[in-house]
Amino acid sequence: MKARAWIIFGLLALIIALPMALRRQTATSASRKADDRLVILSPHNESIRQEFGEAFATHWKKTTGRSIYIDWRTPGGTSEIRMVLDAGFKAAEETGREGIGVDLFFGGGEPDFASQAKKGRLVPLRVFETEPQLFGEQGAVSETFTGERYYPPDHVWVGTCMSQFGICYNPDVLKRLAIPHPTRWADLGDPRYAGTLALADPTKSGSVARAFELLVQSEMQHALTASGAVRAEAMENGWTAGLQLVQRLAANSRYFTDSASKIPLDVGQGNASAGMCIDFYGRSFAETLVSKSGQPRLVWIAPVGGTTLSGDPIAVLKGADSPQVAQSFVEFCLSREAQNLWFGKPGSPQGPKYRALHRTPIRRDLYTPENLANSTMPEARPYEDPANFTYQRDLTGASFNTLRQLVKIMCIDSHEEMKSAWLALRDAGMPADALAVFADMSLVSYAKAGKGDPILDGPDALKAADRASQIGKWFRDNYRQAEAMARAKSTTTTR
Repeated sequence: MKARAWIIFGLLALIIALPMALRRQTATSASRKADDRLVILSPHNESIRQEFGEAFATHWKKTTGRSIYIDWRTPGGTSEIRMVLDAGFKAAEETGREGIGVDLFFGGGEPDFASQAKKGRLVPLRVFETEPQLFGEQGAVSETFTGERYYPPDHVWVGTCMSQFGICYNPDVLKRLAIPHPTRWADLGDPRYAGTLALADPTKSGSVARAFELLVQSEMQHALTASGAVRAEAMENGWTAGLQLVQRLAANSRYFTDSASKIPLDVGQGNASAGMCIDFYGRSFAETLVSKSGQPRLVWIAPVGGTTLSGDPIAVLKGADSPQVAQSFVEFCLSREAQNLWFGKPGSPQGPKYRALHRTPIRRDLYTPENLANSTMPEARPYEDPANFTYQRDLTGASFNTLRQLVKIMCIDSHEEMKSAWLALRDAGMPADALAVFADMSLVSYAKAGKGDPILDGPDALKAADRASQIGKWFRDNYRQAEAMARAKSTTTTR
């Protein structure tokens, strides 16, 4: 029996190892045939990798006469990429090497690139010297817009396209539930959505974490504008309102997923009524998922006053094996040719060859009538979108990591208790006293967590875990108490 078990184990190991071995051999063979080689670490999907890889290879051959092999490394989302970079540079430091065998970091959110820059892992980009007319107030790429930064003062990274987190919804499901089409984040807090929303885990993605931060900040900005209270009081009230809105969305959700594409797919197929979704996934699925009569099964919107246009950057890594080629790739990404790949129709002049990418170019001068006519989004005017609001880093920037942890602790880890309490509250008519217990944010007030929780975000993993456990217990106890109060109200009412 032991011998048989070892044989089975050996065969399973071979099945797992063989594809990886073949992949390495193929990559090595292709790399050896090319004159040049680039290694790019990226969370971008296969369509983006294919379109940009082939377009740059053609451009490189045309401008230099040389062939190039691009080795794409895709460990997952930006959270996984961060771990790869941390491990790689730590190993390089211990062995006395400068680089980690990767030339470029392409795709993700501004916080991810700012973090790598702070650790000294990025080098200045040549494009700011070779194409200076692209930048500045009069250039095609602004330094900032909607409060989001598109490149830093030291020029170690630059945005190549823009992203917006918004709402995707299924019109047929909402009609069946008798819920109006949403226009703002707050609309998704309606208890009629209970058990039907689809959300993403902010601890798995920097861009998802930014979406939750923007949701909280939009409530803070509203409080600052509408309130006659002093600034500190308005900020506290807005922070609390923002966390309570996150809480209501989470209470209405079916799940929190690690997969960005799962949400629009489930919404389009009617497995969820609505969800939080990044623009390019929303537009892509909206184009694909239509009824037999041609009606959309999915609609994507930017929530009014609840989103910004964040940059999706690129950077050359310190110690790159092919630094000059990497710099040329960055320059290519900001060229008109490459920028048109983001939103061009497949087969159109300078558009993608295979599939539409449904992304918004970062260059302001790309939004001309001619380009828009050949794009998949002819109505796109991102620099004129009324849904935008201006991000104020001083309000929530320091709490970015704390917020993503709070969503996990009070919403994901406590999801079953939260959902049970929410349904009890809904069925009891939302009694004020029970709802106040459910939505109590005093433990994580702005005064305590608004500038970042020093323990939760601290370097000591054990202390952080203990702090998370304390906060989690507090919320679960509140949810159980609120549920008991609501059920008691329901029992009294039915007598």
